Parts: sequence; C-alpha cells; structure tokens
Amino acid sequence: MSGYLWEKTGTATDEGAMRFMAGEDVVLDRELFVFDLRATAAHARGLGRRGFLSASDVGRIVSALDELSGLWAGGGFVLDGRYEDGHSAIESFLTERLGDAGKRVHLGRSRNDQVLAATRLYAVDALGRLVLLLRESAGAALERARDHAMDPMPGYTHLQRAVPSSVGLWMASFAESFCESAELCSLTRGWLNASPLGTAAGYGVNLDLDRGGVRDELGFGRLTINPMAAQAGRGKHEVQVVGAMWQAMQDVRRLAWDLSLFSTDEFGFVRMADTATTGSSIMPNKRNPDLAELLRGACATVGGCLAELQQAVSLPSGYHRDLQVTKPALVRAVRTTLDAVGLVPGVIGGTELRLGRMRAAIDASMMATDRAVELAAGGMAFRDAYREVGESLGSLGGIDPAESLRARVSAGACGDLMLDEIGARVAALC
Repeated sequence: MSGYLWEKTGTATDEGAMRFMAGEDVVLDRELFVFDLRATAAHARGLGRRGFLSASDVGRIVSALDELSGLWAGGGFVLDGRYEDGHSAIESFLTERLGDAGKRVHLGRSRNDQVLAATRLYAVDALGRLVLLLRESAGAALERARDHAMDPMPGYTHLQRAVPSSVGLWMASFAESFCESAELCSLTRGWLNASPLGTAAGYGVNLDLDRGGVRDELGFGRLTINPMAAQAGRGKHEVQVVGAMWQAMQDVRRLAWDLSLFSTDEFGFVRMADTATTGSSIMPNKRNPDLAELLRGACATVGGCLAELQQAVSLPSGYHRDLQVTKPALVRAVRTTLDAVGLVPGVIGGTELRLGRMRAAIDASMMATDRAVELAAGGMAFRDAYREVGESLGSLGGIDPAESLRARVSAGACGDLMLDEIGARVAALC
C-alpha cells in the first residue's frame, strides 16, 4: 500500500503496522463499493448545488465515477492491496483521471461519514433483499400448508408424542414465522434509512452543505441530524441489522432441525431431495442431510457475528478505530443470511412428505388431552377431568386423528388454520 490519503510530507509509516491496521478493509469494501460510488456522486452533486464545485467539475467527477462503476462491474477495476480501502481507491481513481478536480471531491466529507453512508446503503439493500427471500420462504411453506391442511402428524412437546397435529399446522408455523421475521427486517430497514452524509468526522463542517438534497438523491427517508449521534450509530446500527437477520436465521434453524430429525429412519416422516443430501465417503447405505445441518449451523455464524458486534461497540463518544472491526462481522452475517434463506424455498418445496408414516405414529394415548377437554366442556372441573383421563389411558379406545383435527377450532389451530389471513400478511411484504 502507498499514497495514503492522510499521509503528509515527512511522516513515516511502518508497512507491517499498516497491514495490521488496514486488516481486511480493502477486501470487505468490495461489498460496499457500489454504494460508496453512489454516495460519492451524490456528495459531488450536492457540492455543486452549493457552489463549492463548478458545474464542469461536477460533470467530470460524475462521469469518472460512472466509468469506474462500469469498470468495476466488468472486472476491469479490482480492489486489492494497492489501496488502503475502497474510499482511497475511489479518490485515487478520480485524481488519476481528473487531476485537481478529483482531489476536490472530499471537500466537506470525512471517511467517517463516507463509510457510514455506504454501510447504511448496503444494509438497507441487504434487508430489502432478505425481506423478499423471506416472503418466498413463507409462500413456499404456506403452499404446503394449503396442500396438506388436514393431513395428520404427531405433535410433540419435549420431543415426546403429545397430541395429534397436522402438516398444515406445522408448515403454517413456518409461513407465519418467516413473515414475522420479514416484518422485523422491514421495520429495521425503515429505522436505519437515514442519511449521515454531511456530518463529516462527527462534528459537522464550516460549509452550508446540501444535506437534504443528498439525502433525497440517495433515497434516504430522513437525516441523521446530530453529527455526534451519526458517528455513535456506527456499530449500533450493525447490531440491529444482524439481530434482525439472526431472528430470520433462527426460523431457518428450527426448520432445518425438524427436517434433519424427521428424515431419520426412526421417524421417517420426510425424505429430503437428493440435491439436499450427500453420500457417505465410506458407508454406501447413507444419505446425509448435509444441507439441513449446514443451514442449522449457519444460524450460529450469524449469532457469532452479533456477539462480535456487541463487544466492539463498548466505546465513548467520537470515532475510534476499533469500529473498523464491525465491518467483517456485518458482511459475514449478510452473506450467510442471504445465502441460507435463499435456499429455503427449494428445501421446503423439494421435501417429500411421508404421510402414512406420520399418521401411523399417532397412538391412542395422544387423544387424552381431547378427552379431558371434552369432559371439562361438559361441566367437570378440568383438573378432575385431567386426573380421570390420566388414570384410564389404557381404555381410551380407537383413535381418529381427523376427528381430533376437525374439532380443534380455536383460531389458528388445526381446524381453523386461518391460512388466508397468513397469506394476506405474506402478500403485503415488500
């Protein structure tokens, strides 16, 4: 690395120390680069509107940024060890192309509000993409719930057989859970959608910047007004973004757990598609639910990123270089979550349901709760009914799971799944 933005004549640098301080920044900034380019163009136009850049310089800067964007998209420009970070790469490119005009683009801006803007744009985009993936996942689960609304399967508590349930109830639980996680991501996206550009290093600048115009151009919903508050948001906002993603991933983990458990020979309720399983390197008889297990493990990756961020933001007011370590955790969580949730609709749709095995796993004892409720509804105190049924489990007689499912008419239960209401929530996601 050479030609640091902050380097002055007569200052010394140690390349080993610089490599440590730069860390993964230039690699991670590949994820943020397009957003940094957008924010830089908006900043330049804002300077032009206030007369701090000439119209000619603004036009040349924006054209050069468009050129760089095209080179980046086509692989003609690479962020690598030549640069300290993505911001340095942009300014170096502009200076090489435009000379003094390129050097003027940083007026009124710090790398602090530059990275805040790019990170927020990146997170807002990622959350928007995640909402759409969660909508697809919820839709896939809802479709299976509709197709198998009244097909019986055991319901479990403590991994012990409890009461008759249905595939419809099971799949609808994921439809609603994915929907709730998508709604949380949308709320987080709105909360995050504020422009920090123009706050510089956290104390404002002695220029009447067009902060509102830059905000509107970038599509932010409002300004982060106080410069110190804008700076204090770094790390804090990443925690919330990754926290919302973790909520989605724990839904994925629960689905993956169910599928890996129910695909065992001991249960035999489902068979995962061959594309979701692999063979053993030594045991010819094996098909392993590797995809489900790795989806389950991916939740731990996102949870680790969340813990990493929470530890990093224990700082006083103002900028501190420690905040650089928030970037790897954010990028890793975003990549993992989008990749994992993107696979979920195919996993749900491609899993074979073995309805006969599910039905056969329901035994007479699982009707006990229904019988106790029936006695209590007829006037017996529930605790007395509970004891009477519990003392006569062996005489419960034949079972009809379909009857049990039809009778479960409390809102949302097997007899009244309210799938249209869940579907309306899914359809409203955007």
